[in-house]
Amino acid sequence: MKSWHRGARALASMIVMVSLLALAGLAGTARAATSERDTTELGKATYIYIATVRKDGNQSTAVPVWFTTTADHQILIDTGPQSWKAKRIRRGSPALIWIGTRTGAALIGTAEITTDKALQGKIIGDYPEKYLLARIWIARPSREKFDAGKIVAIRITPVRDLPDSFASAPGTPAPALQETAKPPKAQ
Repeated sequence: MKSWHRGARALASMIVMVSLLALAGLAGTARAATSERDTTELGKATYIYIATVRKDGNQSTAVPVWFTTTADHQILIDTGPQSWKAKRIRRGSPALIWIGTRTGAALIGTAEITTDKALQGKIIGDYPEKYLLARIWIARPSREKFDAGKIVAIRITPVRDLPDSFASAPGTPAPALQETAKPPKAQ
């Protein structure tokens, strides 16, 4: 009888541990929700404009890039490994994104260079469907280019919308990734 109790307790402990590990895993992969505005705009847009944050804390110049999105609304782009975007993102820069035009809906998100083959494959598969130049092989990303290190994939996870009036302004301070609480006004 005692061995049955020990076995049941061990099984219960194992179930608790597996449950806690599963919850921790979910917490680690939780994504910020993309706003309805951004989801709609990303669905209509051909390009996004991306800027990063320089070492001095100022915005870089926003440049147009091809993009695709994942099922959970992360933004995927590719670029050369020595581009300023890639260098700054490797350093931990967030991404400032304008959707569709330089004055389009704006957001800020975390950005990372990813070697995830599935995400690279999404870029490889989606670009020819969306862009004529990729369809006719003029500027098409490929498995060979990723494997040879000629291009890298960047995953951008939207964190928050920026105000409608937020404009690309190279050389000016970039907004914080997270909004800070404003102190209450003195009475």
